[in-house]
Amino acid sequence: MELLLWIIGFSLLGGIASVILASSFLLLSENSRMVAVPHLVSFAVGALLGASFLGLLPHALEHEYPVDAHNVGLTLLLGLLTFFLLEKLVLWRHCHHDHCDGHLPEDDPQHTNNRKQAAGTLILIGDTIHNFVDGILIAAAFMTDIHLGIVTALAIAAHEIPQELGDFIILLHSGFNRKKALFYNILASLGTVVGALLAYFALSDMQHVLPYILIIAASSFIYIAVADLIPGLHNKVKPSETLQQVLLIAAGTVFIFITHSTLH
Repeated sequence: MELLLWIIGFSLLGGIASVILASSFLLLSENSRMVAVPHLVSFAVGALLGASFLGLLPHALEHEYPVDAHNVGLTLLLGLLTFFLLEKLVLWRHCHHDHCDGHLPEDDPQHTNNRKQAAGTLILIGDTIHNFVDGILIAAAFMTDIHLGIVTALAIAAHEIPQELGDFIILLHSGFNRKKALFYNILASLGTVVGALLAYFALSDMQHVLPYILIIAASSFIYIAVADLIPGLHNKVKPSETLQQVLLIAAGTVFIFITHSTLH
């Protein structure tokens, strides 16, 4: 029962808390958000990579039912390819005629009200599925080791904040007011708790599967960091900006390392 409470609590942290924190950034001016978000993204890159290489993968190898090193590599590779294909499906669903609904300027003639609303709805559906998977990963990590569960949940929260902020902006452009955008984002974030609860009861008698789920979690974190977050950082090429990014990525990694080491 205590483990279940840990899972529920940190699933709420990875889901609802990150939504509320992201929504608070909307109170800032646009210029302040433009400064803050890249810093959050850089920190999230370090947290995701740190959680993958310092937490999830070592625990998969040290688990009660350890995975052979070759199977680790194969599972990691398949996980990366799977997330690539899943993201392609989302992009195909979002984009038409070489333009994406979520990224067209509002004054673009192709950006009709119906398409804007459809983009907002798709964001919510995609976010709910994403949160559901996050919940499964959090539960699997906690069922392996409570300390690993905490590190995993913190890494998820770190990358969810800038992502949720982006979702908020798309929802506002899709015609949602601030209250509705917050309500529906919180509703979508409950997918984390649902996924965690289902995983807890489904995996209780499947301990031998847990190491593979940890590897898939690592592949998810690595893919998000390398394919989704890092390319955006390359838009800033000044030496001073690059130094800031490197320091913040290092800070995210060190944060995970210290958290993991302290808890142990």
